[in-house]
Amino acid sequence: MTKSAVQTGIPFSASSAKKSIGAGLVLASLGAIAFSGKAIIVKLAYRYGVDAITLIMLRMLFALPLFALMAWWAGRGKPALTFRDWLGVVGLGFSGYYLASFLDFAGLAYISASFERLILYLNPTLVLLFGWLLYRRRATRPQVLGMIVSYAGVLLVFGHELWIGSGGKGGGAAAWGAFLVFLSAVSYAGYLVYSGEFVKRLGSLRLVGLATTVACVLCILQFVLTRPMSVAMQVAPEVIWLSVLNATLCTAVPVLMVMMAIERIGPAMAAQTGMIGPLSTILMGVVILGEPFTAWIAAGTVLVIAGIFVFTRTGR
Repeated sequence: MTKSAVQTGIPFSASSAKKSIGAGLVLASLGAIAFSGKAIIVKLAYRYGVDAITLIMLRMLFALPLFALMAWWAGRGKPALTFRDWLGVVGLGFSGYYLASFLDFAGLAYISASFERLILYLNPTLVLLFGWLLYRRRATRPQVLGMIVSYAGVLLVFGHELWIGSGGKGGGAAAWGAFLVFLSAVSYAGYLVYSGEFVKRLGSLRLVGLATTVACVLCILQFVLTRPMSVAMQVAPEVIWLSVLNATLCTAVPVLMVMMAIERIGPAMAAQTGMIGPLSTILMGVVILGEPFTAWIAAGTVLVIAGIFVFTRTGR
């Protein structure tokens, strides 16, 4: 029994459990904030004239060693993957990390970071829709209510961005950017729906490491096939450093943080804590990017977070 446990009269097991929960909440919060920083870094990099294909290649190039190491570490002493396992890993890597990331990066060229985060936050509702279409899983009334409230919030912000023309590029550009980011959310939702079986077989950390490694290779290959190598040599030094920061602090590090948080507090509580993500994106967008914080964004954010809160609470 530790000194603090003796002084407070709390059994060691209870004290340890509280510490574990506290650490899990901190990890989940920091992971959500770090993930949210990705959109901010992408928007900063776009100011230097880089395109989406080059930018995502740089991010994945620097992230590749980290995810390959993660896959090797998690796979030590485990059985080798079967051909079926590899097919699944490649498919999940394509959908969840390559296609979803590329569409997200492309969409961020047209809409604000705050709006992008609100769209991506609809992911749980898309997972439910996939479950209904593929497995005929019925939604509860509170879940339907949560979905309606969340989508109302996104539509509110979407209408405002169409009206003002996001980034001065016009309403059509805002609509196209929102569409790309929504497709990104759909792609990642497909990954979540189909990854369940492989998580049980391979383990979550090993699957993430392998799938993201596949995605890194695909992003690099996409650049090689569509851009001359001179393009990579001509990017501004600031883009290189932003890509390093994106690959580490906003990609690999939060993956580990969220995994560690789930081990301590479970996926449901980790998801609830992740609600800090949109708020942190909006704050960073205002402070770092100078994006406006209007009543429309505030109202839309409240609706989206409230809807997802109702949705996830009733979906457990």
